[in-house]
Amino acid sequence: MTVTTEQDSYATHLTTRTMEGAQRALVGKIIAELAHERLVAPVADEDGHRLAVDSGRVVYRFRARRHHLEHWAIDGRSIERTVDGVPTRLDAQELITELAPALGISDALLPTYLEEIASTLSAAAWKSEHGARDVATLLDADYQQIESAMTEGHPAFVANNGRIGYGADDYAAYAPETGAPVRLVWLAARRAVTHLACGRGLDEQRLYAGELGEPALEAFHDRLRALGLDPADYVLVPVHPWQWVNKIAITFAPDLGRQDLVHLGVGEDSYQPQQSIRTFFNSAQPERHYVKMSLSIQNMGFVRGLSPRYMRATPAINDWVGQLVDADPTLRECGFGILRERASVGYTGDAYHRLDRVSPHQKMVAALWRESPVDRIAPDERLATMASLLHRDGDGNALVSAMIRASGLPASEWLRSYLRAYVRPVVHCLLRYELAYMPHGENLVMVVRDHVPVRMLMKDVGEEIAVMGDLPVPDEIARVRADVPQDVRALSLHTDVFDGFLRFLAAILDGDGVIAEDDFWAQVAACIREHEHDHPELAETARRYDLFRPTFRHSCLNRLQLRNTVQMVDLADQAESLIFAGELVNPIAAHVGQG
Repeated sequence: MTVTTEQDSYATHLTTRTMEGAQRALVGKIIAELAHERLVAPVADEDGHRLAVDSGRVVYRFRARRHHLEHWAIDGRSIERTVDGVPTRLDAQELITELAPALGISDALLPTYLEEIASTLSAAAWKSEHGARDVATLLDADYQQIESAMTEGHPAFVANNGRIGYGADDYAAYAPETGAPVRLVWLAARRAVTHLACGRGLDEQRLYAGELGEPALEAFHDRLRALGLDPADYVLVPVHPWQWVNKIAITFAPDLGRQDLVHLGVGEDSYQPQQSIRTFFNSAQPERHYVKMSLSIQNMGFVRGLSPRYMRATPAINDWVGQLVDADPTLRECGFGILRERASVGYTGDAYHRLDRVSPHQKMVAALWRESPVDRIAPDERLATMASLLHRDGDGNALVSAMIRASGLPASEWLRSYLRAYVRPVVHCLLRYELAYMPHGENLVMVVRDHVPVRMLMKDVGEEIAVMGDLPVPDEIARVRADVPQDVRALSLHTDVFDGFLRFLAAILDGDGVIAEDDFWAQVAACIREHEHDHPELAETARRYDLFRPTFRHSCLNRLQLRNTVQMVDLADQAESLIFAGELVNPIAAHVGQG
């Protein structure tokens, strides 16, 4: 008799079919992105392109289209691999091992990176087996259906689903693509060794009553009283269930024993994990805040903790940026807004915080609350992550191309609306305030009307923004000021927007025959020229930033991760951590004098 257990279900997606597809896609992405970062150099041959590695013993042949910004669109179906002339299966881990000397990854870190590659393959296989949705079903899908349907993650990173620390059961329970409901664990943390910060117009009582409801809040207080503890001596901290089981219940055993931390139980609301892995959307009561929590897994170059000390200023930073954005006529006209991080909490009473050296152990018990976007839209509007514009379904159909067709608008008009919602606000903040965001696909929520993006909501403000000029900022948020060289400042557009997102979008639309690539970049140029025309008072700043310069420095993300897979950059000085590989030709430079 065969006994079937829950554990038998954890690897059902790992079949020859799904893994062959995952390997083919990831091998293509590795070659494309490493070629983009000039770590490998495929050469043209009679049938397409070839890449020889391992002293020429191993050869990859494939068909590809070359685009602006040295972007490679590789036809995954065409990839063939030979070893000593013998056709051999595709294997992403073997490709990374073959390339290791050229990549500069250390012997000590290579196994960790290979583990992230394996996890990325496993996630791709799971999505192929369970999560692939036809783009037609996503055209009218709700916000969270789209969020869980995404298959790619950050488009430039090769190992973008590392998640080292999750077991197969954790993946099923907490991975964004599973869309599984999650209930948060709540702790009480002793007030004397915990920091709680609330934004303008919010206090502790309103925060917890709004997030838990008065009955649940009182039940937690009763739990403390039953232990002989005074609720006034504690603040409440939401905790990821994985973090509770795998870290806090063990790593903070002394803190629990002396009741500096107290386990209260599980909250009533169900949440859905977002693409950013440690952020959760309240699916039971969507008007309540997102909750972002420490999650001590290794993913895409970082252990995903949250620093209580670093987050002390987060609500104040968000209030300041929110006030600036709301008062600006150009940003209001674009409908641009931010989703403010309204409160942060972090426990610092542990032994790890008594050490001088900063470590991931100091980032294990912390959380923040971010505004929900659901009450920011009209009845005829819907929400979608901007990352969805790069999504292809299992048959290779692009969601963005389907959106343009469904809108009924000429592709150029659709693109103009999108760029006005996305590029114009980024350019305006850069030139008016010398304020930079991290505006990649997962950090922007699109407001969509009739399948057309009409405005954007920015998130991850407290951790990601930088004030690069002389704009006055309050002392309490002084850490947002960044000493960035002038030639690097414009990279907040050139790298983060052009190279980090638009090069992928332009290639999809060109490949689908929707918008020719040159026409795409001409429209980007026109969007920026229009802003310059509307704001002659910013001419001197525009001259310094020189957004139409012929080339810009080529900042490379995978090189960062390959240099240090454990901590990719120093968050306190991100500009100094960048790795450059020469210059890229600016795709809007050719259009500087047009229009």
